[in-house]
Amino acid sequence: MTDKNIDFYWDIGSTNTYFAFHLIKPIAAETGASISYIPFNLGYVFRHHNYALSDEPRAKLANRGRDLQRWAEKHELPFRVPDKFPIKTSRILRGALVAANHGLEDVYLKAIFSEYWERNNAAIESYAGLAPIVEALGLEGDRFQGECESEPVKQQLITLTQQALANGIFGAPTFVVGQEIFWGKDRLDFVRDQLLRQPDG
Repeated sequence: MTDKNIDFYWDIGSTNTYFAFHLIKPIAAETGASISYIPFNLGYVFRHHNYALSDEPRAKLANRGRDLQRWAEKHELPFRVPDKFPIKTSRILRGALVAANHGLEDVYLKAIFSEYWERNNAAIESYAGLAPIVEALGLEGDRFQGECESEPVKQQLITLTQQALANGIFGAPTFVVGQEIFWGKDRLDFVRDQLLRQPDG
């Protein structure tokens, strides 16, 4: 048994989180660490810090697209930039909390990342778009929507987002191992190193 854990702060609206979702799992398996998936509202965090992606230099944004292609090619992932970007993510994030309550967190995450970042399905920002996904997982669509819209689930996402800010989280993906914060998919080697430094429980 191990006490090693990775807190994985994510929002599906983050391009780099797609890659991190796939690449963190082999590291967790190698190091014997568990993963705690923590959804948070990245748009709210950006607004808190007065940051907008569109403010980045045009040259950087142009290079970013090719860089994402390189990551997809290197790791043999069927990534594509969706036609609609960004999308509203709150319903999807609350859906992850509901899925977790039903023991379906991992399969839900796999499904939504695939639908948006591989299959170009921006409809998942709506409950109508999420319904076929959750129904394939065995959840009834109307019940799923009702749980997502419940005050406890809404408040849970608000609380997680506020806690993320309080914990120094400013972007996604972010990984926390012990007291160390690692931001970005290109910091995964450091996450692995930190886990390997920790003694097994």
